[in-house]
Amino acid sequence: MSHAADTAPIRREEAFDEAAVAGFLRSEIPELADAADIRFDQFPGGKANLTYRAIAGDIELVLRRAPLGKVARGAHDMAREHKVLSRLWARYPLAPRAFAYCDDASIMGKPFFVMERRSGHVIRDTWPPAWDPGDADIRRRAAGSLIEALAQLHRVSPESVGLKDLGRPEGFVARQIEGWAGRWEAAKTRDLADMDAALALLRGAEPAPQAAAILHNDFKLDNVAMSATGEVAAVYDWDMATLGDPLVDVGTFLAYWAKTDGATYRVFGEDAATLAPYLSREAIIDAYAATTGFDVGDINFYEGLALYRIAVIVEQIYARYVAGQTSDARFSGLGELVPVLAQASHRTLRDGSA
Repeated sequence: MSHAADTAPIRREEAFDEAAVAGFLRSEIPELADAADIRFDQFPGGKANLTYRAIAGDIELVLRRAPLGKVARGAHDMAREHKVLSRLWARYPLAPRAFAYCDDASIMGKPFFVMERRSGHVIRDTWPPAWDPGDADIRRRAAGSLIEALAQLHRVSPESVGLKDLGRPEGFVARQIEGWAGRWEAAKTRDLADMDAALALLRGAEPAPQAAAILHNDFKLDNVAMSATGEVAAVYDWDMATLGDPLVDVGTFLAYWAKTDGATYRVFGEDAATLAPYLSREAIIDAYAATTGFDVGDINFYEGLALYRIAVIVEQIYARYVAGQTSDARFSGLGELVPVLAQASHRTLRDGSA
């Protein structure tokens, strides 16, 4: 996942039966069949799925399992992530290869899968140590590498990697709109006119899809690993991957591509790292179109949809805080962020600019 220094001892509340997991690894991974000592630690970053490292001599593997507690239906789908990563790597080298899946919750507490270890730096609030703080070129190269990685994903034929049954591309965008509208109604703590107006502009306005592509469905900076020289080394977090209109992925990417005064910047926290100053929104769109050949004339629709979706996600978290389901003080300020996101969605859909 990253460099060894980015691992830590396993948090007590996220521990598991290490002997049982080691037994599974010996039975499923030929290289570990005779390993006398398999040790484990944890990648402490991230806020959802739990990620661990298994070490046996000079062999390192990564284990991924869903978070603790009750998980929403369709979320944190380790079987889906394993299916994608056990096949996609053959045509998309940035996808780590998955080797084995375990659906027996008695072994690790939740279903989990095993994949190869990739080296690289996951950027959240600090830049890679090897990146010269004064070197804008490396950040510009990283930004370009990110959009190229997304464009190359969308050029992979689902049939060529055995993933033509990963999702239902027909009507995908319409289902997205209605799904997020329903989640908004279930979670909202107040009425917001901008959310209503954005939804009115989304419904029935979805452009005709140009392809049925493999979607990552959450493609952004902190879901990839970067090399020391500013290239994408690996793409992570495939548990929401599906088939659909590729511009949905591009809309999400653009919605999160926020400068420090952008609507989504505060979603990541005040100290989040951002590459937005080094590559403009227009340059991203042009680069994607040049690689894929897709018409990006309707990109504002997809970015507006992504901003609507992010507003709903943030409101869902804030609603848990309001209801007393979490006491995490970080969530108290999310309520004032949702109207900003809603306004950005409405403005993007109406005027073409957030």
